[in-house]
Amino acid sequence: MRNDKNNKAKKPMELATVYVASGHPEAQIVKGRLETQGIPVLLKYESAGVVFGLTVDGLGQVSVQVPANLERESRELLGTDKK
Repeated sequence: MRNDKNNKAKKPMELATVYVASGHPEAQIVKGRLETQGIPVLLKYESAGVVFGLTVDGLGQVSVQVPANLERESRELLGTDKK
């Protein structure tokens, strides 16, 4: 018999984009800045930009995402507060 806790579907974590970098090197710097403050980071990008080295038409862009409940703190650290 399985424990009911194991049967509950986990709700996906809501993420917020706090920065859009023009490429992976810039995104990695931003990610490191947030992670040193204990904020978990997910980088979201189009794989074609990485595979083919494209930076045209937004393919090289990397969205830096954090848990939505840490968006404000993240933006303050990066100086990208929403107006």
